[in-house]
Amino acid sequence: MCAMIFKNELLWIILVLLNFGIVLLAYRFFGKIGLYAWIGVAVILANIQVLKTVQLFSLVATLGNIIYGTTFLTTDILSEVYGKAAARKAVFLGFFSMLSMTAVMWVCLQFTPDASDFAQGSMETIFSVMPRIALGSLSAYLISQLHDVWAFAFWKRLFNKPHQLWIRNNLSTMVSQLIDSVIFCSIALLGLFEADVWMQILLTTYMLKLIVAMLDTPFIYIARIIHVKYHKSKEHAYSSNSGGG
Repeated sequence: MCAMIFKNELLWIILVLLNFGIVLLAYRFFGKIGLYAWIGVAVILANIQVLKTVQLFSLVATLGNIIYGTTFLTTDILSEVYGKAAARKAVFLGFFSMLSMTAVMWVCLQFTPDASDFAQGSMETIFSVMPRIALGSLSAYLISQLHDVWAFAFWKRLFNKPHQLWIRNNLSTMVSQLIDSVIFCSIALLGLFEADVWMQILLTTYMLKLIVAMLDTPFIYIARIIHVKYHKSKEHAYSSNSGGG
């Protein structure tokens, strides 16, 4: 009975572990390239998942907050291990992926479907995003992610000890997620709902993002261990060989 009542909450926890686990696997087996690849995958899936609403912890919420939160974890890993420039590159890669998907799918939907087609309606539901929603999503992503990269570097100058990684990770991500929520809700939703309803959407959206931001802390520590154990010596050797050429 309890399992039935808390099915969504249990699935939410599983989804958290699955998404953050995939980030670590991508980094373990593919290094920096794996993190770049995940950014492209995550921003596209997040914009599809956000169309589904569910009830979590007695609140109506949209999916997509978890996988979107992994983009902040990914850029923080890149900032911590490879520096600000590598993280900014990932941000622009994610923006390019989101913009490209939107443009390509819009053109695809303009084709007149054959009588045998059964997917056009479903594809229109998923990919025919209102321009205002798309603008809000793109704007929120780019501004909040660039802030996250800047903020992580800022806090790293103040809290640069290895054991202080959780401080720079959480301070940068929590504020960036707030910026993301405010920008998206303002551009995409302001005026569509009564002011009190709009504020509830903003607060519940940020609340879930805040929980995800706190849950990613152990995973960034694991990522740093992966870097030291599997990638640091190889990347140093590659850099030395390239310089010697």
